[in-house]
Amino acid sequence: MLSSRLNVGRGSHPNASCVSTPLELDSSSVTPEIPLLTYGEEDNGIASDKHALIIPPLMGRGKRIHPMSFPDSSITLQARPMDPKKDLAVYGYGSVAWKERMEEWKRKQNEKLEVVKHQGENGGGNNDGDETDDPTLPKMDEGRQPLSRKLPIPSSKINPYRMIVILRLAILGLFFHYRILHPVHDAYGLWLTSVVCEIWFAVSWILDQFPKWYPIRRETYLDRLSLRYEKEGKPSELASVDVFVSTVDPMKEPPLITANTVLSILAVDYPVDKVSCYVSDDGAAMLTFEALSETSEFARKWVPFCKKFNIEPRAPEWYFAQKVDYLKEKVHPSFVRERRAMKRDYEEFKVRINSLVAMAQKVPEEGWTMQDGTPWPGNNVRDHPGMIQVFLGQNGLRDTEDNELPRLVYVSREKRPGFDHHKKAGAMNALVRVSAIISNAPYLLNVDCDHYVNNSKALREAMCFMMDPTSGKKICYVQFPQRFDGIDRNDRYSNRNVVFFDINMKGLDGIQGPIYVGTGCVFRRQALYGYDAPKKKKPPGKTCNCWPKWCCLFCGTRKKTRKGKPKEKKRKTKNKEASTQVHALENIEEGIEGIDNEKSSLMPQIKFEKKFGQSPVFIASTLLEEGGVPQGSSSASLLKEAIHVISCGYEDKTEWGKEIGWIYGSVTEDILTGFKMHCHGWRSVYCIPKRAAFKGSAPINLADRLHQVLRWALGSVEIFLSRHCPIWYGYGCGLKWLERFSYINSVVYPLTSIPLIAYCTLPAVCLLTGKFIVPEISNYASIVFMALFISIAATGILEMQWGGVGIDDWWRNEQFWVIGGASSHLFALFQGLLKVLAGVNTNFTVTSKGGDDGEFSELYLFKWTSLLIPPMTLLIINIIGVIVGVSDAINNGYETWGPLFGKLFFALWVIVHLYPFLKGLMGKQDRLPTIILVWAILLASIFSLLWVRINPFLSKGGIVLEVCGLDCD
Repeated sequence: MLSSRLNVGRGSHPNASCVSTPLELDSSSVTPEIPLLTYGEEDNGIASDKHALIIPPLMGRGKRIHPMSFPDSSITLQARPMDPKKDLAVYGYGSVAWKERMEEWKRKQNEKLEVVKHQGENGGGNNDGDETDDPTLPKMDEGRQPLSRKLPIPSSKINPYRMIVILRLAILGLFFHYRILHPVHDAYGLWLTSVVCEIWFAVSWILDQFPKWYPIRRETYLDRLSLRYEKEGKPSELASVDVFVSTVDPMKEPPLITANTVLSILAVDYPVDKVSCYVSDDGAAMLTFEALSETSEFARKWVPFCKKFNIEPRAPEWYFAQKVDYLKEKVHPSFVRERRAMKRDYEEFKVRINSLVAMAQKVPEEGWTMQDGTPWPGNNVRDHPGMIQVFLGQNGLRDTEDNELPRLVYVSREKRPGFDHHKKAGAMNALVRVSAIISNAPYLLNVDCDHYVNNSKALREAMCFMMDPTSGKKICYVQFPQRFDGIDRNDRYSNRNVVFFDINMKGLDGIQGPIYVGTGCVFRRQALYGYDAPKKKKPPGKTCNCWPKWCCLFCGTRKKTRKGKPKEKKRKTKNKEASTQVHALENIEEGIEGIDNEKSSLMPQIKFEKKFGQSPVFIASTLLEEGGVPQGSSSASLLKEAIHVISCGYEDKTEWGKEIGWIYGSVTEDILTGFKMHCHGWRSVYCIPKRAAFKGSAPINLADRLHQVLRWALGSVEIFLSRHCPIWYGYGCGLKWLERFSYINSVVYPLTSIPLIAYCTLPAVCLLTGKFIVPEISNYASIVFMALFISIAATGILEMQWGGVGIDDWWRNEQFWVIGGASSHLFALFQGLLKVLAGVNTNFTVTSKGGDDGEFSELYLFKWTSLLIPPMTLLIINIIGVIVGVSDAINNGYETWGPLFGKLFFALWVIVHLYPFLKGLMGKQDRLPTIILVWAILLASIFSLLWVRINPFLSKGGIVLEVCGLDCD
């Protein structure tokens, strides 16, 4: 089953021909007998004695124009002096002939413009010599322009926002000044609890707010990318990209969805020899393997159809399901016929996939067997060898039109008992090593199995940043926003997460770049290897030569002698390290032979093996910054080496997962991985194309959504309790302070669950006991409270304005912040403490990627989980508190309504935020589920008994008897 069709990697393309230098002006062409000329020709309209001599920079045959001097110094030309009192037309300037000659010269210049090749080795695309510094070089060449640009938020939107943020900080200071200096003595515990919670909320707001201080947007120029790297008649010079797709359980992640993701990758608008797709099957399921085999066969029809008619999206399930006019802008007469045939072929493909799924439901007792009768190696999920199968490639199957197809590789890493395989992070690192052996593209794209390519030009969008000659070298990854299909119109549980992707991420892009969110991200391979970002060379210091040397002996020389030696020593060390790396590369390429002869060459080799593992081929690939596989390597040797690098013991005593690749130590490996890259001085870029680059499916069911948030929060708690916590890790490196604030906020937010639950409980306690967290409010306090509420609302409104977020999305985000904080974040906090401190491991649940029949049917499906208990308890006690408070006010008269309003507002704030949770409990039916009814009765009884025990409406001294004033006799 191990394919012998493994493709040998491609070498680098030869450089394009450089622009030729101009021909020198022949001295014989200029003689003293020639009358004074205007641009090399005599103008009949001007007298010969009034011609002005204009030395032509080029005489017709060069490709560029350079100011040239006469090579023959013996020839002297006396230019006629220009009289300022005379008209310039007398000397030939401004005349009709001059204007015509200038227009002709400009026309010829435009015709002779050539696209300048990207010179990555010359430091950001600047060519050697004076080519880019030549003032006569035309600047309108599209191939020389930047491939992207920043679009700052208009000052009319961002400046008022910043002013409101500063004003809100000042109001917060006044608010806490009043709260701390005015305690409530008869409810001191309630007051102290509320103040502590409010201080924590203020700190969380600061950590979340200031990384949004410099929001920006970006714009790409795909036409300039093509002009620079795709010249007509020459091979494409776009960089190669390896695409990673990860899947685990085909029963929870349906193979049809994975197949659509793979098909959309194979059909991207990118050179086919530059794309390789690697599918990681971490469950070693034969169902996934067979489904991928069917997918490779269907791709032979689907890929040419997509490219012939330029359809979007290129995932067939979503293309045929979209409710739009598919004939719009289609002019090819055969489109309708071929589309119907393709739809029929896809439906047959779906039937074959569904039959495989149905067959996989009944596993034979002896396990699965392959066509040759041998048992499937992955029958034991926890104990099986590594497997690699190349389905498509340069030398493999071609499409129906006899064109090449991108490479498609199935990978299942080795699993053995007793080894920690590190879940998704370990699978991604295995793909990094396998892809380095087989294709070794300089850039990597990773997507989840349910995130298909919605924009076929997504890779080109990323290359506009990565391959930019000026700023691309410092970019470690390009992150795309996550967009989702199949979510209800109201987005009840804030699955789209629009506030984070359209506000927070734009703010981070203006600092050091967005955080890595786990999917839809294009990486630079060298950044994943743990290398530091290239440092910007400082310009040489200015020196003054006007003073004599002896004046500098007392000030400058002493300083030079003190600092010169360490710099010289450091330079020697760097040169030595560079030379040893070159020797190591030579030794690696030649094999291990010969290393023992020179002891000095053995040390670098050992250093590389401790870092990357014991694979000479992989180590050699890490030193190739531009990617590529050494020529002459056989498929059998590469396949053997690829199997070796995915063995379960390969990472032992190496830096994999510590400093290299996806970082281990958390179930949310994405945050850690991006954080480590930023600590190495890299920056990231946030790219939002007009058409969403990737789309995926989200768990719209309440229980699944809470479990997803639980996993994210658990990963943040693990990072908070690890050595990689951004509060104390990475100082003195390339991480900027506002970027650190964002990372701190991303790991401490689960801690907010405790003050949030306490704060949401306070309204019910206040209504049941008759106490309040604020003393009698004065006019000053009323102004401060109103100003605080107005500033909160103004901040939200202005954020929505510059972020382009609707008020519905913003409000759903606020509601689910309370729901998730009161449930998933609390459980994640306790699970993280148990896992880190007590060693009790918890397994996260893979969220289901496929929905039931019917639109949004899963939204109304009720699934019981313990995560529902805390928010349900908060909802019930606040409803009971409102009922008790209103009843008390009705019984005690008009005077009690005034203090009641503050408590009611507090309780209704909690109930309104938990309203989507209440709708989730109700389900689609009009009646309440039985389990919810039981819990409601139980909790209502407990709190009713508690309320009776407290007796809030009776004096603490006992029952007071008064004379009613009536004569009973």
